[in-house]
Amino acid sequence: MSNNSHGHAGGKKGGEYGNKKKHAKNEGNNGGGAGATDRRFKTLPASEALPRGQAIGGYIFVCNNDTMDENLRRELFGLPSRYRDSVRAIRPGLPLFLYNYSTHQLHGIFEAASFGGTNIDPKAWEDKKCPGESRFPAQVRVATRKIYDPLEEDAFRPILHHYDGPKFRLELSVTEALALLDIFADKDDA
Repeated sequence: MSNNSHGHAGGKKGGEYGNKKKHAKNEGNNGGGAGATDRRFKTLPASEALPRGQAIGGYIFVCNNDTMDENLRRELFGLPSRYRDSVRAIRPGLPLFLYNYSTHQLHGIFEAASFGGTNIDPKAWEDKKCPGESRFPAQVRVATRKIYDPLEEDAFRPILHHYDGPKFRLELSVTEALALLDIFADKDDA
């Protein structure tokens, strides 16, 4: 909407511009508010994202006991819409991990089988209040690299970047991703 009001600003007479501007203000309080909210959910706060310019080395997706089977059966991982831009940075082959917050275990090793996107499968984790819409629209198709026994939280938590107490960043630096891959491999050798 803001594009339309900017487009009309230069070429319209004063009265028409004034009406458009007033109309745009009203939209800003109603429809534009949704746009502002949507913008807020597209990008992660700095504390939850890798520093600008740092390459993504891997990604942790989150599930619970209720959603884990669907993640694995569909070979699709998803997160809420506020992770949309972050998930779009995922490229095929990127190491992925699945954290089950019901059990506090990290499962792996998976890899991206597609580019990250939005609503790759809108029926996955379908929102019962909004049929046909996913509760987790920031999605990526996954393939299994190798299944290891899951890591307990004490084994992987020290590697991850933490913010706001126990929360950890889902985007992994190259160093963090390699360290997680090593822990899984070392566990397999033991």
